[in-house]
Amino acid sequence: MDLRDGLGIKAVRVWLPERADTAHEAVAAGRIDTEEQAAAGIRQLPVSDLAAPDMAVRAARAALAAAGPDAPAPDLLIHAWIHHQGHDFWSPAHYVARELGAHHTLPVGIQQMCNGGAVGLELAAARLLADPGCRSALVTTADRFADEGFDRWRGDYGVWYGDAATAVVLHRPDGSPDELLLRSLATATIPEVEALHRGRDAFSPAPRWHSDRVDVRRTKKAFIEDTGLDVFYKRVHSVLPDIVLGALADAGLEPDDPRVTLIAFPRVGDKVLNETYYPGVAGLTKARSIRLGGDTGHLGAGDMAANFEEIRRRGLLAASEIALVISAGGGFTFSCAAVEMQQ
Repeated sequence: MDLRDGLGIKAVRVWLPERADTAHEAVAAGRIDTEEQAAAGIRQLPVSDLAAPDMAVRAARAALAAAGPDAPAPDLLIHAWIHHQGHDFWSPAHYVARELGAHHTLPVGIQQMCNGGAVGLELAAARLLADPGCRSALVTTADRFADEGFDRWRGDYGVWYGDAATAVVLHRPDGSPDELLLRSLATATIPEVEALHRGRDAFSPAPRWHSDRVDVRRTKKAFIEDTGLDVFYKRVHSVLPDIVLGALADAGLEPDDPRVTLIAFPRVGDKVLNETYYPGVAGLTKARSIRLGGDTGHLGAGDMAANFEEIRRRGLLAASEIALVISAGGGFTFSCAAVEMQQ
């Protein structure tokens, strides 16, 4: 998506619970073994007692407060998630809007797996560009992987899941200070591998019909036995260059532009990064690859926004420098955002 002169990220915030389960504790409890611990490279996972929508409200309040009292109220609220939001037949996006007092905001829910936050940003950007009456958009994500329905340590291969919420306030630049500038956002999809999260399971009449917890290992194991991973890796390694180079082109940047200094990836384990992501971007730019999320693990739909926030908070970019931030989600969909640090 060519964003012309870019869209301002007025504020981006992450809400994390105080409590965390460490990888050492998980090994001691027999939830993972030492080989899995070494392959993931994750130190701990945040664990929340709050429901996911309440987490989103906290992240949103922090982002709106950081945006300042002069920032316009959001005209659009997009909420994305991958796991249970607390009720079976209900709209969490409207709950977030109600709790924020955003009674004149259009709430929209996105269930796009782990790329939901990135797709939410893309849809918000499109609305801001197309509708002059839309001045500001709020994009939130939140997921809580409670043990009753999801084993955060053993529910997947090479991906460990932490509880968190994120919020991004997006608007057209108006001369006021912004934390980041969203220069472009490119997305591509490979639906031919959607069965990685379906396996051989028949369509069911109700949630958790096939197992008492979400079991991603079962579906992935079936896909690997039936199809193998070669087609997955081949397609991913062709799509990743497309979105990286597409994001650069839409931002008016050459791959060797010295302002492009960082490239960040989804908050998955080291083994997944080494096999899936690093080979797909190798040699495309001169940017330094950074590994984020060692103290959070994968944050459901929130990895892209969380990476924005960590890059900003830790001062990993100088003014006018640009990071490429990659997000991905089952289906599969891949996105790459080019974000520029503001003064």
